[in-house]
Amino acid sequence: MKISKRVFWFVTLFTGFLSLNAVVGYSQQIEEPDQDTLGIAAIADEISEDVMPEVENIGENPPISSELLKERFSKLEKTIPLTYHTASHEFVEYFIYKRGNFTRSMMEKKALFFPLFEKVLAQNDLPTELKYLSMIESGLNPRIISRAKAGGLWQFMPATGREFGLVQDGYIDERFDPVKSTEAACKYLKQLYRIFGDWEMALASYNTGPGNVKRAMRRSGGNTFWTIYNALPRETRSYVPQYVAMNYMMNFGNDHGIFPENPEFLIPSDTIHVNGYLNLVTLCEQSGIDMLLLNKLNPQITKTILPEHTRNFVLKVPSMMYTYLQNNRLAIMDSCTKKYSSGNVMLAVSGDDGDIISTKESVDANGNTIKTYVKLRTAKSTHTVRSGESLSTISRKYRVDIADLKRWNHLSKSLIRRGQRLVIHKQVKEVVRVKEKPVVAKVETAPAANPQGSSQEQLAKAKEIVEEVGETEVASTKTKVVQKKSIYLVKKGETLGSISSKNNVSVADLKRWNSIKKNLIYKGQRLVIYKDVIVAAEVRKEVASAKTKNVEATSKSANLSAKYHTVQRGDTLWTISQRYGLELDHLKKANNIRGNAIKPGQKLLISG
Repeated sequence: MKISKRVFWFVTLFTGFLSLNAVVGYSQQIEEPDQDTLGIAAIADEISEDVMPEVENIGENPPISSELLKERFSKLEKTIPLTYHTASHEFVEYFIYKRGNFTRSMMEKKALFFPLFEKVLAQNDLPTELKYLSMIESGLNPRIISRAKAGGLWQFMPATGREFGLVQDGYIDERFDPVKSTEAACKYLKQLYRIFGDWEMALASYNTGPGNVKRAMRRSGGNTFWTIYNALPRETRSYVPQYVAMNYMMNFGNDHGIFPENPEFLIPSDTIHVNGYLNLVTLCEQSGIDMLLLNKLNPQITKTILPEHTRNFVLKVPSMMYTYLQNNRLAIMDSCTKKYSSGNVMLAVSGDDGDIISTKESVDANGNTIKTYVKLRTAKSTHTVRSGESLSTISRKYRVDIADLKRWNHLSKSLIRRGQRLVIHKQVKEVVRVKEKPVVAKVETAPAANPQGSSQEQLAKAKEIVEEVGETEVASTKTKVVQKKSIYLVKKGETLGSISSKNNVSVADLKRWNSIKKNLIYKGQRLVIYKDVIVAAEVRKEVASAKTKNVEATSKSANLSAKYHTVQRGDTLWTISQRYGLELDHLKKANNIRGNAIKPGQKLLISG
């Protein structure tokens, strides 16, 4: 009986102890903060679906000698420690036996990106072995997006990307730009190393954020990665061992029977500078460039067009097609810069009250010729300086240069005061439609009694009548683009990015219109959105006579024979000469330009 009681109490105590451990373990899981606190995802979904923090038993595959790994780790180690640990050993075997295809894929892709990584890391005085980190982050896929919305080779979250200068809008996402995202990753890694002074801790914080690493330090009392290992989130515990294992595989993978089968290499490319609207599909059709190849060279482009406000965008094109593109530039660019519809030609011809940027001609059902012009006109407005504002903040708000702001307002310095009124010049579009009816003229003929009359006299008389009659009514419709305010109700799951894309506005404008400082919005929130709408007003006028009309037409054609280009912000003499197919020296000579300096608003003679 006594023995039975002892067994009963022993079983009870043991069960209670197990329950307590389960509760403690559960509470620790709850207390573990979410990863990506500072916005950078650790592993893209493509990789992390199979990579486990604790690697499963490899099975019947032959184990790798721990002594061999220790020796090779010490040979590979440079600036960043390659500490031998059970987890590192298991991940080496994992990348050999379970993810051999992934390892082979990394061997095949590394030639595409490693030269770039090594160059940028060296420029930032960072260890070149950090190049292996992108393999764990993204699998060297520049356009990959994780479930947490982190994107690119270095898996930046949208907010963190913007913090490090990576532009994201409806057309461009610089998180996918290999050069710019690598430069941003270097800046972030330098920050993390300054915080901890230890590369293993910096790598862990790149995965989970420095706040989580410091929290693990407080819980464990340690100050190195391996002393805080058990206090870190599950994924972060595997992050540094994965990095160590991938470093090893890229250097000794061949010894384990893994070889690249289809290695990829850099595609030779040249660049063209884009200012304004460009249809990439039409560009490929007209130049013979493969669209998939263009996407591969420019992964940061998220749409098939570049918008009108594009300035100084560097577009990579295959070198093999560059010569053809240059030789046929005018015809190709004429086609792929058509925005509105077929028959629409993008121009840069100076008009009387603005620059015509496009024109279209069509015929309606009544035989009337309808001409549509889209002009750029400079509109002047004023801004009253508020407390805390500077020329820099005002220039960003109106998207103008500080130099222009100072020139418009005759400012010699950058000092402005509250209440001061500043003049702002902005270019706005004006759409003009002109409808022309065909000329109808009554011609008198010779009397029937004299059918043999002089044909020369009849022709002369008919010509005289045509010049004197035939008045034509011209209906012109002038339209202006104005901003219309509307309210948008936020739906569940929507973000500022998705709303901006849906309404074809920028995230920056959305935040400015609604005084939003961060990127947080909630379901049911009402957002103000301003959109450009066209307001039309029809004006009718009588043309005095066909003779007068002919004179006016002749004078207009004479005036238009001399074509001018008004310099836009971002234009250079080279881009203008390329746009019109001119020699640079000819353009400079025609406009008496000695150097290369031009300024916005300046008119340049193109032909005449």
